[in-house]
Amino acid sequence: MIQQLTVDEFLEKARHLPIIDVRSPGEYEHAHIPGAVNIPLFDNEERAQVGTRYKKAGKDAAVLLGLDLVGPKLTSFVKQSRKLNPKAQEVLVHCWRGGMRSGSFAWLLNTAGMQVATLVGGYKAYRNAVLEAFAEPRPLIILGGKTGSGKTDVLKELARQGEQVIDLEGLAHHKGSSYGAIGQAPQPSSEQFENRLFTEWRQLDPGRPIWLEDESRNVGTCFIPLPLWQQMRMAPVAFIDVPKAIRINRLVQEYTGIDHQLLIEATERIRRRLGNKDTQLALNALAEHDYATVADITLSYYDKAYLHGLSQREAETVHQLAIMEDNPAETARQLKAWAADYEKVTLR
Repeated sequence: MIQQLTVDEFLEKARHLPIIDVRSPGEYEHAHIPGAVNIPLFDNEERAQVGTRYKKAGKDAAVLLGLDLVGPKLTSFVKQSRKLNPKAQEVLVHCWRGGMRSGSFAWLLNTAGMQVATLVGGYKAYRNAVLEAFAEPRPLIILGGKTGSGKTDVLKELARQGEQVIDLEGLAHHKGSSYGAIGQAPQPSSEQFENRLFTEWRQLDPGRPIWLEDESRNVGTCFIPLPLWQQMRMAPVAFIDVPKAIRINRLVQEYTGIDHQLLIEATERIRRRLGNKDTQLALNALAEHDYATVADITLSYYDKAYLHGLSQREAETVHQLAIMEDNPAETARQLKAWAADYEKVTLR
């Protein structure tokens, strides 16, 4: 018997069962449910052929072409699926809309003796659930600070100390600035970024605070879902004010040894904002491997930009904490103490 599951039921079972995404490789590569394995019913070219046949000759002709294309692959589909869960022989299957592709694949596996469940509404229903989830109100706390303040390391320490944390830059594979892609893995599509974010979002306790770094709407080429972004803009900000000298030292450590050409290209990308004079000074410093000067020059721009964005928030939501040493663990402890006091005041 083939079970048909809602999104919540499907994702709950996915905690301990493999997911098979039978959409084409192109659909899967663009975005998919995190952890799903792609066993495509049709490859990209075959999917296009079936779609063309459907438009020109109708559903029956498209189904017959599909059967011709899929027939030689049936044994392989069963073998690949069994390997995903060799002991229990149970899997989850979905396609785009929960229609013929997942239904036929599930029927094949079921006929071969496997236990199978499909996703009602398919990946499209999952995507609707993703976007709806970020509109649910959550008690957010935004960790603010100028470039080089070590906010990512502080978030990691907050997580180690028991706080709920979402690392948006980690999920997006980008640190937010013109230099943010250097040393990072390729960025996912915005849709896949949302899927990864949703996976973490749904695992958090909605009654406890969630810490996120202060970000622009876009993190590189990935966009924070608008409902979440709107919540972030209304949330309290814990702004860690770290001296510029500490921030420069952090950036020097971070970018020393990086491919010079990448640093040059990143600097050129902000020429219009830095101005020709400062851009050339930064490039000259790069040529001399004087990373401290490069950081000093570029921070002048990034600090102004960040403080301008901070000024667009309601003043009463921004809370400044002076941090005089580069010690993420201690900074996290101070932030936890501040958050506890803040919660007591807001609950009065």
